[in-house]
Amino acid sequence: MYYKPFVQFFIGKRSYMELKPEKSVPARHDHQNCIDTALQEAERVLEDKGARMTGIRRLVLQYIWRNHCAVKAYDILGFLGDRKGSAKPPTVYRALQFLQDHGLVHRLESLNAYIGCPYPAENHNGQFLICNDCGTVKEFTTPEILRAVDIAADTQGFEVSHQTHEVLGRCQDCREQGNGLD
Repeated sequence: MYYKPFVQFFIGKRSYMELKPEKSVPARHDHQNCIDTALQEAERVLEDKGARMTGIRRLVLQYIWRNHCAVKAYDILGFLGDRKGSAKPPTVYRALQFLQDHGLVHRLESLNAYIGCPYPAENHNGQFLICNDCGTVKEFTTPEILRAVDIAADTQGFEVSHQTHEVLGRCQDCREQGNGLD
């Protein structure tokens, strides 16, 4: 297991780590802007809800946003365990549950992993394109898919409580590079 580059910074007497974007993010993409925007939006969303962004929650969210790939809880635990203090699994899972409850991350069932939500202020169901080769995950929203599932469920007498759609395949970059599936 390897850890992503980070920069340590201080607010008052507290020390924090700021993750640098991974090299796997395409060069044409300013990923630091994604991270900064996600953290600013998270602070705004939590403030509107009267909730608090603790240091551990911020580190977990930063780690999740380090690139556009899904992150497993034990990878987060490994990252935090190398930092000041020793993080335990319940700490990571509580932080993940908090971030999920407030719409800041999504859990991808097929991968048993988490991805940052680019639309945390909107109440929505997740739809994801997951690249089998590089691990990139892109969230999208297509109301027609949601309606089609609702109609199909209704014809079966089934009440839908939540929809998450995970589509596995290959991203454009991997297809252009000729990697993976043939």
